[in-house]
Amino acid sequence: MTQAPMSSLLRLSEPAGRWVLIVTAAGSGLVLLEGTVVNVALPALGSDLDASMAGLQWTVNAFTLALSALILLGGALGDRFGRRRVYLIGMVWFGIASLLCGLAPNLEWLIVARALQGIGGALIVPGSLALIQGSFHPDDRNRAVGWWAGMSGVAGAAGPLLGGGLVDAAGWRWVFFINVPLAVVLGVLLVMHVPESRGVERARGFDVTGALLAAIALAGLAYALTETSNAEVAMSVGLIGLAVFAAFLVVEHRSSAPMMPLGLFRSRAFSVANLGSFFAYGGLAGVFFLLPIQLQITAGYTPFASGLALLPLTALTLVLSPYGGQLTSRYGARLPLVVGSATCAVSLLLAIRIDETTTYVTHVLPVVALLGVGIPLVTPPITSTVLGAVPASRVGIASAVNNGVARAAGLVVVAALPLLAGLPQNAIGDPAALDRGYAVSMLICSAMFLIGGIAAWIGLPRSTAMTAEPVGRCQASLTSPQLEPARD
Repeated sequence: MTQAPMSSLLRLSEPAGRWVLIVTAAGSGLVLLEGTVVNVALPALGSDLDASMAGLQWTVNAFTLALSALILLGGALGDRFGRRRVYLIGMVWFGIASLLCGLAPNLEWLIVARALQGIGGALIVPGSLALIQGSFHPDDRNRAVGWWAGMSGVAGAAGPLLGGGLVDAAGWRWVFFINVPLAVVLGVLLVMHVPESRGVERARGFDVTGALLAAIALAGLAYALTETSNAEVAMSVGLIGLAVFAAFLVVEHRSSAPMMPLGLFRSRAFSVANLGSFFAYGGLAGVFFLLPIQLQITAGYTPFASGLALLPLTALTLVLSPYGGQLTSRYGARLPLVVGSATCAVSLLLAIRIDETTTYVTHVLPVVALLGVGIPLVTPPITSTVLGAVPASRVGIASAVNNGVARAAGLVVVAALPLLAGLPQNAIGDPAALDRGYAVSMLICSAMFLIGGIAAWIGLPRSTAMTAEPVGRCQASLTSPQLEPARD
């Protein structure tokens, strides 16, 4: 990576350094926020746009699909053409796409606009962290990354509460409209306060073919899982998706600069950690998709009340994340990962009790509290294992692969849950059917955590020595692992 002269690098004690931190963290937080804020608005927008269950799934998955498929390409574009420039393009793109989401006259328009939002996010997130990595003095860099992770994570975790408040106060469209002025302000601050940086040596090639094949494969599989009206079409598209995924693996194996280096998976620890990441983040995605809907449609909560109900989960996750990292350093990854997975599994078994007779203290609070304890025990050991399983020169790409696995898991699980749980397409208009499907879904998500914990118990060593710790481990993301910068 090309590096600015040491004399020009920023310090956290300087106003210029603090501006860079604020702008980059806010941009990343805006994208993370969009990954959670919409879930609370799903019943309202579904009712307004007459959306089926498949439509609600695609409202979530269109954003996730574009973001997960293109985020590595976005990082490479920033390295080559300038991180600030690509970040600014992404911010403008994201703002315009958010405006289109808010103006959506129908569901099809909204889904396309959500995909455009995801493209903008793929240009913002890797660039925000790379700008910190390239702008700060080495003595302040780890602290800056830690602050970036915490600040952007708080924004993402605030999504359910903010989304619920906006839906109650102004309607679901303001979940998207609010992004427009924020994007404008951040764009102006970016131009005024953030220096340009590049990493030409790290961007030897663009794996455009791999990114496109990954997007097509994931889209095909997601469509096959959500298409319920025509089984033959669903099966055909699903087989095409599998075939394209096989082609993706071939391309990645032969590419000189693959977006997902398959050689990383020769490490048993790396493979097991990513398997655990798939089940843990997939289970979380299922919970965050269906729990707000269940609280509003079946239990009768308002959007704001449902967001407020999840607040203990957010608070506990943010407060306990550093301790999860410390436990990982002291005892190794296996023990906290197994305990955290079991805690989350028990939480989701208790979540089955949430129905029309629910009281918050006895039914909802135990669920969100246990999740808030379990998540900080799961995410730091996954990240630490991923980073410790590869050479220091490859931690950036290893972290990016882990991030992609987690996002793909969320996409697949959100697509598959209604089919596996027997949720009808009119579930948001049929509380009884929603309640039955929700209960089965929570069983499935609980089983996913158990499988992830068992995989960790069998596949990870007992050794307590950790060869790497995530520098930004002060925040455990509720939706996907934080990207880790490549180390010099």
